[in-house]
Amino acid sequence: MNQTSPRVRLTFPTELVPRPVIGELARDFAVLANIRRADVSEDVGWIVCELGGDPDRVAEAITWMEDIGVSVDRLEHPLES
Repeated sequence: MNQTSPRVRLTFPTELVPRPVIGELARDFAVLANIRRADVSEDVGWIVCELGGDPDRVAEAITWMEDIGVSVDRLEHPLES
């Protein structure tokens, strides 16, 4: 199986902060998030991570996150915030 690990910044709006989105990625898409930085408050949250897994599943997971309201920005450097 071919693997990919794009580096992304995920920004969660208020209504998604309590939702276990990262857990859903692992369960529903077999995508693992290697979290490098994060900041979560009651109003907003963001995570900088590398998404590991099959490239097709990673692409599906990114589309799903965007569809539910997560902002997904691709990063050049793993520790960019």
